[in-house]
Amino acid sequence: MRRTMLAAALALAAPGAAWAQPAGAPGPRVEPCMLPGVGAARCGSLEVWENRAARSGRKIAIRFAVLPATGTATGDPLVPIAGGPGQATIPMAGFVVQDLGALRDSRDILLVDARGTGGSSALRCVLYGPAPNDFLGDFFPADRVRRCAAEWRGRADLGQYTSDNAADDLDDVRAALGYERLNLYGTSYGTRGALVYMRRHPARVRSAILTGVVPTGARIPLRLAADAQRVVDGVIGECEREPACGAAFPGVRGDLRAVVERLARGPVVVTAADPVTGDPVTFPLTRDLFAEGLRYMTYSASTASYVPAVLHAAGRGDLAPAATQALFGRRVILSDANATGVYLSITCTEDVPFFDEAEGVRLARGSYLGASRVRSQKAACAEWPVRPVERAFLEPVRSDVPVLILTGQWDPATPPAQGHEALRTLPNGRHLVIPSAGHGFNGVSGYRECVPPLLVRFVRTADAKGLDAACVAAIHRPPFPLRPPPTRGEGR
Repeated sequence: MRRTMLAAALALAAPGAAWAQPAGAPGPRVEPCMLPGVGAARCGSLEVWENRAARSGRKIAIRFAVLPATGTATGDPLVPIAGGPGQATIPMAGFVVQDLGALRDSRDILLVDARGTGGSSALRCVLYGPAPNDFLGDFFPADRVRRCAAEWRGRADLGQYTSDNAADDLDDVRAALGYERLNLYGTSYGTRGALVYMRRHPARVRSAILTGVVPTGARIPLRLAADAQRVVDGVIGECEREPACGAAFPGVRGDLRAVVERLARGPVVVTAADPVTGDPVTFPLTRDLFAEGLRYMTYSASTASYVPAVLHAAGRGDLAPAATQALFGRRVILSDANATGVYLSITCTEDVPFFDEAEGVRLARGSYLGASRVRSQKAACAEWPVRPVERAFLEPVRSDVPVLILTGQWDPATPPAQGHEALRTLPNGRHLVIPSAGHGFNGVSGYRECVPPLLVRFVRTADAKGLDAACVAAIHRPPFPLRPPPTRGEGR
């Protein structure tokens, strides 16, 4: 979602351009603001009860931004909902405009930072230190989770940062701004946010795009290891079917097994490039770090295409490329840009309580990733002072709203099976699987020309089943690179 669309689609209202809060709408004052990468917008915040059920005690401010329609607005804005959980939505504005800016000829774009993220009382936790070697322990270091919970004690009720409450906050913002209905655009965990909003406020949804579905019954991270194995097997299979890749990396499945077996006996000291500074870093590469780095490589087709080369090198004793990917996962992907406290509050109330560790270990058996993430997240939730939601939350969301679901074929986080599952109770929905794509759709040829225009047409028509999506079949992976990815400072 990072390449620029036509300049006309990116046009923004100039500062001071005509835009007004709908007549008679209650709520906050909305004032001009500037958003990085977008420009002029209208911003504000709305106070809500932290404990919505009690309607007493502490209040929190929900931050929002409106990108006004450049023409006459229909009154049904596009509303992106960010993933994570823990990502803020307002910083997504530039990416949304790049893909769906054409809709601004007749629609506002409303961005709301969910409670506990971004400008809405972000629940930040520092789980890793500043130095590279401080990033190399458990995925969720239990002692630092415990410390973070203690730091928030008295300042936030961590059990109130749930999908249900975030959906109701969004509806308060909708009402305050005078919008009748919304066109939801959820990505990753944001799809759960959209689904929950559809369940709690069905009359307020005109259409919904769900990219990488996280159903209410997903029970994160229960199936993570099995999904990761499916994706690596699929990417390797594509390499084997491509003559140049298959010839360059014969036996890469065996390379993966050999490396996992070697690291299972104990860590190997490696030197890799720090992805932030480019400096060499020497550290013990464990099986868990290696596996986690490999999984993150498969999040997009652009990095997944390097999987055969990285595994081939590792199978021949060169673990530096794999170690670099492991560092990248911890130093960049798991940076403190996300509100980790929200991730814990949501998964520790809506997911983790509904499976036991033994089930997670069983489902991870035979995978390269193993059960480390299940164990780590279970331990983290034991330190996070929240209570499970009612089991009824896990029931599938049922709605007649027109819904367009998109999933990457090789998505390790939200696999196509979850899109199929959600579709069963969305009779006006349609599921498109993007060939060779991962959790994000960058890195596959033909995506840019096909999918963003499809999304625009869907929002305009609110008709998923009648949408001409023939272009999806032409999307494909470019040729696999025949060497590992360059590290920082190397020539491409």
